[in-house]
Amino acid sequence: MSGRGRLALCAGVATIAAACALLPLVSPATWLMQVAVLIGVQTGVGVAGRRLPLARPLTILAQAAVSLLLLTVIFAGDQAIGGVLPSPGTFRQFGDLLTAGSQDVSQYTVPAPVTDGIKLMLVGGVLSIGLIVDALAVTYRSAAPAGLPLLALYSVAAGLSEDGARWLWFLCAAGGYLLLLLAEGRERLSQWGRLFTDRVRPGGGAHQPGSVGGPLRAPVRSGRRIGALTLGIALVVPAMLPSLSGGLLDSVRDSGGGSGGDGTVSAVNPLVALQDSLNQPENRTVMTYRSEGGTDREMYMRIVALDQFDGSAWKPSERRIRQLPDTLPPPPGLDPDVETKRVTTTVKAADWYAQNWLPMPYPASRVQIEGDWRFEPEGRTLVGDRGQNTRGAQYTVESLSVRPTAEQLAQAGPPPASMVEEYTEVPDSLPSVVEKQAQDLTGGATNDYERAMKLQQWFAEDGGFTYDTEVRAGSGSAAIVNFLEQKEGFCVHFAFSMAAMSRTLGIPARVAVGFTPGTSQGDGRAEVGLQDAHAWPELYFEGVGWTRFEPTPTRGSAPPYATPEAPDVDIDPEENLPERPEASEEPLPEPSESEECTVEQKRADPECGMTPALPDDTASGGGFPLQMTALLTGAGLLLIGLPLLPWLWRARARSRRLGHGAGPLDAWRELMDCGWDYGIIPDEAATPRKAAARLATEGELDPETAEAAHRLALAVEQVLYAREPRPASGLAADVLRVRDALRTKASRRLRLRALLLPRSAVRVTWSAMERWAALTAWWQSALRTPFTKKAAKPAKSTE
Repeated sequence: MSGRGRLALCAGVATIAAACALLPLVSPATWLMQVAVLIGVQTGVGVAGRRLPLARPLTILAQAAVSLLLLTVIFAGDQAIGGVLPSPGTFRQFGDLLTAGSQDVSQYTVPAPVTDGIKLMLVGGVLSIGLIVDALAVTYRSAAPAGLPLLALYSVAAGLSEDGARWLWFLCAAGGYLLLLLAEGRERLSQWGRLFTDRVRPGGGAHQPGSVGGPLRAPVRSGRRIGALTLGIALVVPAMLPSLSGGLLDSVRDSGGGSGGDGTVSAVNPLVALQDSLNQPENRTVMTYRSEGGTDREMYMRIVALDQFDGSAWKPSERRIRQLPDTLPPPPGLDPDVETKRVTTTVKAADWYAQNWLPMPYPASRVQIEGDWRFEPEGRTLVGDRGQNTRGAQYTVESLSVRPTAEQLAQAGPPPASMVEEYTEVPDSLPSVVEKQAQDLTGGATNDYERAMKLQQWFAEDGGFTYDTEVRAGSGSAAIVNFLEQKEGFCVHFAFSMAAMSRTLGIPARVAVGFTPGTSQGDGRAEVGLQDAHAWPELYFEGVGWTRFEPTPTRGSAPPYATPEAPDVDIDPEENLPERPEASEEPLPEPSESEECTVEQKRADPECGMTPALPDDTASGGGFPLQMTALLTGAGLLLIGLPLLPWLWRARARSRRLGHGAGPLDAWRELMDCGWDYGIIPDEAATPRKAAARLATEGELDPETAEAAHRLALAVEQVLYAREPRPASGLAADVLRVRDALRTKASRRLRLRALLLPRSAVRVTWSAMERWAALTAWWQSALRTPFTKKAAKPAKSTE
């Protein structure tokens, strides 16, 4: 085999070795065999193209074309011409699969099933990395830079895979890269001619000076030593640094070695996954349940408690887990004098919803479920063992509905010293302004219950806070201070801030993550969707135990004891939840609320600028190097960032035009651009009423949606022509309603075009051209000014 052929083979092996790091993320691993075959074909095409020889760009183009044909045959053969040649339908199929894959990635936990969308992302991504590695290392003969895409591939996998197997995948990736470097070194040395040596083979005869092919060439031996030393250092150093866990909730680490032994469990901060769930375009059903003995408003499906606050994040502590008992121990701190009611809940999880922690009401007293589940006593949670998850699980939970009175909470005694020590600890990095704010708000309160109620009332009603799921999800000290200043955020900001302020007041507090009760279906069942994901604070009161509060406005429901108007009112057991909104409506930032969202618009909205960037405090650990994060980000931008620029611009423009502080003209511009994206070219000369009528006609809008467009036109006319414009509300909802109707009427191809390549994105080009023209005119004017002044100078008189 020639040196160039050996180098191409090593480049393919290095890519496959780095792709092995993705194996823990999905199951089963059969996709890797397919990747190996495709990489082999791609490498063979490159070898043939370089032997012809073709120009370097043509060789890479040939490899890319063959790779596209292979992906077409595998993933979109039914849409291809003759089952091989790509057609417009092929690319639509690719777009649909990538969209479905991105949704699956955001919804499944590790290990995720290999759906068609995820498989296309894996195979296509690794094939693209292989093409880049082959082009750099073989076509352009520069193996060292080829380590960058390999590092990007490994880093994505290492950041999400489980800790226990990460070193093995590092060995594979590092070994493949060192093999590539060694092959390049041999290929370069071979271009100098034959290597001569007078070394003596150990245990053999001497080689004469000038003989060819000595037994152990010095450059190769030195390279092996350097590679071994580098690999050893790279393995030892990461082991001494804190690791970065991945996924919504990390997997269980069974230290007992057997399925029935005790172990430890830890979890990472679930903020990003929770925010992604709230911003899902569809409220996909997570689970359905039927409860007996309880009320709909009590059925919070609790997943995990975040009880450790280290200044950078709220996260669960590492706890001991044990075998699931038939009857769970009594909840801590609950006295017999407090009224309780037994509730039986039957739950069915969706087949696509897979995570390690079991959602269930709190506090549970008995759980009937099949599979390998373990019990964590402190948080009273159930954790899947050895890959056990909630996908398609059916289980029954017997729980207690704890109904304390306001008087019982107010008269609660001091909590145990161990409880105070653990659950009132705050980091030194928490600014003193948080404690001062808490003391100012609770001034005059005589007990912890009154202090908790004052905090809840301030967050939910009196403080002027705005619920917004687009605000960056952060839970560290800086994020809490920023939230208290900007007064914009979603449930995690409210829950973390109230819990931190409660701790500064000496009240044991933690944060629970799970789901609100969902929506009633009218037949005794209720459905819980992704957009029902929620976080709320739990405060400890001796005699009652861990008690739920609800500081987030327009989300969930405050329990009777936490309702200022009627703290002791009995709960109506026949109370039903509001019906689920129609699926065709565009989801709002508050997907579970009804018409109560207008309360947000009535609140004082102080004018504020863009939320400043926060330090990266959402990570559970601090050991992932910043350099590697920057490198991974840059590689991602190079691979997928450029094609997504039009979509990113439209998303940013829509958020700005429909955000807080935007007026009717901004909403009108967004409405016209929505129509443009779906093929209705705006007529700048038309009046607002005519433009709205044309949009309704060409977009085939129903009467209610057409009325929404007409309301926007009237609001614009008020701004343009009325002496004192009347204030308008609900414009953003009207725009989203029209956009959703246009998307429903459009074909699949048009929907994909409007998402990835919106026509209105041409405004960026127009704006750039206008700025360039203005800059050119200014520059020309600046150059002409001295000469103009000199020419305009009056001549001296000759008289």
